[in-house]
Amino acid sequence: MELVKYCIRHVIKELKLEIKKGSKLPEQEIIIGRITKMHSDLSQKHLRRVINATGIINHTNLGRVPFSQAMLREVMDSLVGYNNLEFDLDTGKRGSRNSHTTDILKYLTGAEDVLVVNNNAAAIMLILRAFAKNKEVIVSRGELIEIGGSFRIPDILAASDCIMVEVGTTNKTKVSDYQNAINRETAILLKAHRSNYTIQGFTEEVTLKELVTIGKKHSIPVVYDMGSGLLKQTAFVGFKNEPDVQQCLKSGIDLVCFSGDKLLGGPQAGVIAGKKKLIAMLKKDPMLRALRVDKINTAFLETICSYYVNYDELVSKNLLFRTLVQTPKELEQKAFDIQHRLMKSGIDTKIQANKGQFGGGALPGEEIDSFALCLSFEKGSNKQRSGLAKKMHSALLKQYIPLLSILKKGKIYFDVLTLVEEDNDTIARIISLTYRNLIY
Repeated sequence: MELVKYCIRHVIKELKLEIKKGSKLPEQEIIIGRITKMHSDLSQKHLRRVINATGIINHTNLGRVPFSQAMLREVMDSLVGYNNLEFDLDTGKRGSRNSHTTDILKYLTGAEDVLVVNNNAAAIMLILRAFAKNKEVIVSRGELIEIGGSFRIPDILAASDCIMVEVGTTNKTKVSDYQNAINRETAILLKAHRSNYTIQGFTEEVTLKELVTIGKKHSIPVVYDMGSGLLKQTAFVGFKNEPDVQQCLKSGIDLVCFSGDKLLGGPQAGVIAGKKKLIAMLKKDPMLRALRVDKINTAFLETICSYYVNYDELVSKNLLFRTLVQTPKELEQKAFDIQHRLMKSGIDTKIQANKGQFGGGALPGEEIDSFALCLSFEKGSNKQRSGLAKKMHSALLKQYIPLLSILKKGKIYFDVLTLVEEDNDTIARIISLTYRNLIY
């Protein structure tokens, strides 16, 4: 009853504002409809499962990397009821929430020590504020990247109370550029991985090893914001040009930070790995409490890291890698299976080669061979067919499980790269139901 009153008052308030601006009072049925819709919207959960048929694996708008049922079951075992988030079961005293992931991450990265915060932007801000507040941070102009949501490296530096010193040019930065910029106020040499774009042609950049040599010579910490978070090289060929955490730390770099929900395949988190002395200083920073991870992300991160110990588990339970290792034959068979199910409902589709992407600000320029089912509308003018395709694309998002497809040139495409076989029957039913409601 309280929710009904709230909706009525809210709609009446909106109507008064609309009337003041010159609108006419709607019919009673329309007013009741608005109240009913608001009540329905507030009564339902807004965060819902979505089936991703775009071929973009790490889809930023769809929660980034997907989680498998096996992984979720294991995580839930740690989260049901109480847990030992900050309780040491050996001593019976207060413990640290970082202890659950530190040892496994130290093993996987080869770092002296590790600290986890709530995302990679928080990780770089904590580092900058702790070691370079009101001091200079040298960074290449070619690495002043912008990440999702219009967050830019210069803005993060400014928010961290640091003085940014740009060196080099957009396409070329040399060792001498860093050396000439160093002075008494220099606190950090910062390198940022161009994880969401590439620069090709007449280019030059300073390698990690070269930067580490400069840092040691002047006793200045070198920090690498590598973002994407590939722990180590795997069989997936798309990773061949991507830097990995293990190799970065072997260069002698002081600190490297990366995301948990990109190439790692886990939850939103920012992992800082590197020299024990520096990590110890970060752990004492007052800002850490505002940036710490909760029990949910801790459980997810520990679980996903455990899969890296066994490659078979990594492929079977980490849905990111399970998606990446699919063979062309398996992808084509998945497309044939959905097509066959749709044919039973009288819906004709064509299977054609398509290119998927990793997405999520990682592996720029890398494409993944895939297949897509193409659904087109044959009757009517080009404008009418295009209109039906737009309506179909929109209607698919309003089904009991929303299905996100690709709308292109008046046709609907369903890329099978990001679909799991267990959903084939559900996908066919959703497409058939939407198609019938639209056509008939």
